[in-house]
Amino acid sequence: MKLVCVDCSKEVPTHLFDYQCTCGGLFDIIHDTSDIDAEWLKRVFHERLSERMTPYASGVWRYKELIFPGLPEEYITTKYEGNTGLYASALIQSYVGSNSKVWLKAQSENPSGSFKDNGMTVAVSHGRSLGYQRFTCTSTGNTSSSLAMYAALADGESYVFVPNKNISLNKVMQTLAYGAKVISFEGTYDDGIRFYEQYSKELGLYICNSINPFRIEGQKSIVYEIAQYLNWNLPDWVVIPGGALSNVTALGKGLQDLKNLGFIEKVPRVALVQAEGVSPFHRMVAGGHTELTPEPNPYTRASALNIGNPPSWKKALRTLEETNGVTCSVTDQEILDAKAWVDKSGIGCEPASAATVAGLRKLIAEQVIDKDETAVCILTGNMLKDTDALQEYHLGESTQASYPNKIVLAQLAFEEIGAMLS
Repeated sequence: MKLVCVDCSKEVPTHLFDYQCTCGGLFDIIHDTSDIDAEWLKRVFHERLSERMTPYASGVWRYKELIFPGLPEEYITTKYEGNTGLYASALIQSYVGSNSKVWLKAQSENPSGSFKDNGMTVAVSHGRSLGYQRFTCTSTGNTSSSLAMYAALADGESYVFVPNKNISLNKVMQTLAYGAKVISFEGTYDDGIRFYEQYSKELGLYICNSINPFRIEGQKSIVYEIAQYLNWNLPDWVVIPGGALSNVTALGKGLQDLKNLGFIEKVPRVALVQAEGVSPFHRMVAGGHTELTPEPNPYTRASALNIGNPPSWKKALRTLEETNGVTCSVTDQEILDAKAWVDKSGIGCEPASAATVAGLRKLIAEQVIDKDETAVCILTGNMLKDTDALQEYHLGESTQASYPNKIVLAQLAFEEIGAMLS
């Protein structure tokens, strides 16, 4: 394993760990897999599916050889994350207008309720191996609760910086419950990132946001799981929401790992979906530009996507180039309508997750994705995040809901209830 800068290609040994290169670029972790027997490793991954109460019962650490092979087990901090459901939904297939299977990967089933657990278990474990006791992040909700949970499991401390608006209060409450010190500040997610990039070393804080390359390594396990569940035959498309863009970065790395090892024959195409009010990456790609222009006033009801200056955009661009990928943006209305369908499919998700289904629907309608192509949508977080949007959609007046499910007032009388059920 070594650290390689995505900007200047400088190589650094992992024991000299840092988040950023001296040139300002982010680091990537590169593994040497030349000596790996792929068929042996595939058997190991299969055998570990029966593990219980060991680190390898985790849907992340099952793939330890491809994520963090040299980490001693004593530092692994796990809550058996991963192992989340992969569901083929006929209802969603119909909604998006596809003739082929559409799967939903429900990362909402992770212990803290989001995909962040896949990366956070690796970041906190790495931080412990370096001797850190204090862990930090900036978050709109999911990252903070995940960090607080793993820091508590590790008998460490967590310090979470939260913007004072456009966040998920439910997830902040979860963060507080896990014992984190929550600091609310006036500004945006990007302001929080800039603060601890400048002061984390001085404060003795280990950063657990997506600028940390070990977070990315853990998140690769999402696509490993999808591939293993489908007997190493991936769909034609993987659709993913884009906020900080760490997930699409991890997805691209994971796909290249699988292809290089011969686990899969064909790399699926990636579709990245952003919210229309916060779509700097999509605008850059659609406009054919080579530099990202941050969104100074980001806003979307899908709080996890409310990141105007995504730190991992260069890594994400590499994923699009390697997979012949595409981007699109969808309105909050399209996101909330798609969420209504995902919820009533029995799976459920937060608004940011539903952007994938809304994006798939749009890309099929625009004939970018063929109706006969298969797809998997990554659902990143739990439906109990951003419940104000959920309440407003089904019960409120301010949102123009296409598929509201209103509460019905009735007397407990046989005739009245019978009339409703007839």
